[in-house]
Amino acid sequence: MAAKHNFRKLTIWKEGIELTKETYSTTDTFPKSEIYSLTSQLQRAAVSIPSNIAEGTAKRTDKHFLQYLDNALGSAFEWETQLIIAFEVGYISNERFKHLEIKIQSIQGMITRFMENLEKNIS
Repeated sequence: MAAKHNFRKLTIWKEGIELTKETYSTTDTFPKSEIYSLTSQLQRAAVSIPSNIAEGTAKRTDKHFLQYLDNALGSAFEWETQLIIAFEVGYISNERFKHLEIKIQSIQGMITRFMENLEKNIS
């Protein structure tokens, strides 16, 4: 059975991939003592966003897809919290923080709007 949605064509998936790449380059500058904590947490949350979107596209119904989008959205908010922590402890500059904050909030908004549109089709 072919997926109802092609994740590779979804802007939210593409933006999630870009965020993941930026996360890896950003966390590469973190202290080595963070490799199993904040570095790992940020990377796993970032990877979770596009991964949940992709996995959700394989589900048979939009109702099931919504559950995966909800997980992706949760990971996006988790990632934002970890970004704030990284900034507060001085691991990233204000400029980098602002850039990434805008990026994650944009992704959160895109996922939310996509979910709202899917919900309209279910009702």
